[in-house]
Amino acid sequence: MDEMKKKDHDDQKLHIAVFPWLAFGHFLPFLHLSNHLAQLGHRISFISTPKNLRRLTEISPNQSASVTMVPLPLPSVHGLPDSAESTSEVPFHLVPYLKQAYDKLQLPLTDFLQNSDVNWVILDIAPHWLPPIATRLGINSVFFSIFSASSFAFLGSPEDLLRRCQQPVEDLTVVPKWIPFPSNVAFRLFEVMRRQEQMDPNASDFFRFAKVIEGCRFVAIRSCAELEADSLSLLQKLYQKPVIPVGLLPTDANDSERDDSWDSLRQWLDGKTQNSVLYIALGTELTLSQDQMNELASGIEKSGLPFVWVVKTRDHPIITGFEERVLGRGLVWTNWAPQKRILAHPSVGGFLTHCGWSSVIEALGLGRVLILFPGASADLGLVARLLTDKRVGLEVPRDDRDGSFTANSVSESIKRVMVEEEGEEIRKNAWAMKEIFGNVKLQTKYLDGFASVLQNDSGVTKFI
Repeated sequence: MDEMKKKDHDDQKLHIAVFPWLAFGHFLPFLHLSNHLAQLGHRISFISTPKNLRRLTEISPNQSASVTMVPLPLPSVHGLPDSAESTSEVPFHLVPYLKQAYDKLQLPLTDFLQNSDVNWVILDIAPHWLPPIATRLGINSVFFSIFSASSFAFLGSPEDLLRRCQQPVEDLTVVPKWIPFPSNVAFRLFEVMRRQEQMDPNASDFFRFAKVIEGCRFVAIRSCAELEADSLSLLQKLYQKPVIPVGLLPTDANDSERDDSWDSLRQWLDGKTQNSVLYIALGTELTLSQDQMNELASGIEKSGLPFVWVVKTRDHPIITGFEERVLGRGLVWTNWAPQKRILAHPSVGGFLTHCGWSSVIEALGLGRVLILFPGASADLGLVARLLTDKRVGLEVPRDDRDGSFTANSVSESIKRVMVEEEGEEIRKNAWAMKEIFGNVKLQTKYLDGFASVLQNDSGVTKFI
């Protein structure tokens, strides 16, 4: 009889609410997780604002029928442009207003949860107010971190996070005392100063992180033990609650990517030799100054290597004559680009990246070596230090205080990683990472394990 009861419990299908932060670097991992849970038979309510849900449906049209999009209009906040609903639509200094608008979703979200049969809510880093609401309504909550385990280990326990609110910013530029293993994961000063621009004065990011971690039943991390066993184990000690890796959520080259731009890109790449092309993409939110664009373009040109550079329309123009001088060798692409397909092409050998965790996962899943050019937001700098420690990439040298860099440092970093003998070990290490980052079977086991934890509430246990 006990076995039959256990089987009935295992077969129970759940209604899971998903509530990501208003950034596409968050939406896509949350949607990937949602689709996997839906494939296992669970009902998913994916909650966000109307504009974001429409765009997400366009980007990823093949989502499961069991994933229901639940639109909640974003309340207006003085200082936030009326049409803005995501971080990609506002400059850094307006992000605090976006957080304040997001916080105003508390009432409509509570109303939805009260009038539904939701069993679990999977929440992001920002809604510090949601775990106590879920608890009051008898709903379990889990914090899903789209960031690496190393980044959150650096930030520390909830108590450490709350103390960081009062500490000088320079404290964030050193490896903290609670890290018991060799690590260089810490911010640079210019990265910390830029982060300060994005802080909501009413509820700092550190406060938000601390309260979400404290209030949830357990923490799920976009990582795996094969990559970050030390950090995952440390997080359980710091949080004093279970920390469950959900895997790296790798995608196929065809997933979430439209076809309209691929043919011309593929034809251009087909004309280049194997592993010779450098792919350059700095994400949707990193915007360089005119001087930085000039230095980066000059460095790419000086490297002498073929390249595809995805440039956003809002970026400053590239220095005059650049495209003419690199004609045939380089391709400047100003439209949407199918990144995974480009990285998968055999002519591509390396990736100059802003160090977004999703982009890194895509590149290392294909064994592409990395030139690390982290943006000054979120955990991008911490990811760059982690990858440097893993010796799968090389960071472009920059001034610690203002983030400035030179064309020569860009060119030398590219050549060392892509072609020079000195970079051979890094290239081999990056290629070997395919066995972890590109191992769909391994990563799916982590997802299935996470789903089992949700089904068997009492089964929330240590992962190692």
